[in-house]
Amino acid sequence: MIGAEAIPGVPASKAAVAANAALDAQAFSGFHQRTARPLWAYLARVLGNAALADDLLQESFLRFLLTARWEEGEAACRSYLYRIATNLMRDHWRRPAVTSLEEVPEGDLPASNWQMDERIDSQGLLKPAFAQMRPRERQLLWLAYAEGATHAEIAQITGLGAMSIRLLLFRARHKLARLLRPTMVPEGGKR
Repeated sequence: MIGAEAIPGVPASKAAVAANAALDAQAFSGFHQRTARPLWAYLARVLGNAALADDLLQESFLRFLLTARWEEGEAACRSYLYRIATNLMRDHWRRPAVTSLEEVPEGDLPASNWQMDERIDSQGLLKPAFAQMRPRERQLLWLAYAEGATHAEIAQITGLGAMSIRLLLFRARHKLARLLRPTMVPEGGKR
C-alpha cells in the first residue's frame, strides 16, 4: 500500500492514499514499464545529462504516485506524468547552479541502468546540435518527434498555448536543420 507511512517525511492527502491503495502493484508496474523509458529519454535529451534525468525520473514517479488520477485513464496519467517531469525540469533550471554534475568525476557517479545515449546511432550527429539549442527547443522537438505527441499534448505537457506550439516547433526544426548542415567555406576562405 502506498501511503503517508510508505514515504517518511512526505505528507500525502487522504484522497491520494485512498486512490493509490486501490491501485495494485501489478497495474503500476505495467504503467511504469510503458512510461519510464520514454520519460527518461525525454528528460535526458532536454536536460543533456543522464544522471540528472535519472533523479528527475524518480522524483516524477514519486510525485505522480502521491497525486495520481487513475480514474482519468492511462493517456491522461501519462500526460500528467510528463507535466510533472516538465515542472521538475523548470524548477531545476530556476535553481542557481552550485556545482555542475559535469565537474564531478565520472567514477563518483552511480552507473545508470539506461545508457540509451550509447545505443542511439544518431547521437554523434544530434548531440552537438542539441547542445547548442535552448532547453525549450529541445523539449518541443523531443516531444513532437521522439514521443510522437500532438500539438495539443505538447501544449498540455509544457504549459504553453496550443496555438504557439506550431510556430515554436517550426522555429526549432529550422534551427536544428541549420545546426546540422555542414559548414561550407568557399575556397577563397570567406563565407
